[in-house]
Amino acid sequence: MSTFFASLWALVFFQVFSIPGLDEAAVMQIWPVIPWWLLVTFGSYSLWSLGWGLFTFRDCPEAYHELMHEISQAKEDLRTRGLVLD
Repeated sequence: MSTFFASLWALVFFQVFSIPGLDEAAVMQIWPVIPWWLLVTFGSYSLWSLGWGLFTFRDCPEAYHELMHEISQAKEDLRTRGLVLD
C-alpha cells in the first residue's frame, strides 16, 4: 500500500499526473513537503503515545510490580557476575 502512495506522490511530483482543481504552482509548493509532514506527524504521534504510556504506567499495578521484580532479578544476576551496582 505504501508503494502505491509513494508512486502516486512521485508521479505528481514529476508532473506526470496533475491534481484536478488545484493550481499547479500551489501543488509544486505543497507537494514536495508532504513526506516530511507525514514523518513529523508520525514522530509526534509516536512520542505522544510513548509519553502517555509512561504517564499511565502506574495505572497497571501488576505490570509495575512485574517490571520491578524483573529489574531486581537482573540486578542480582549482574551482582553474581561481579558487577558492582548502586
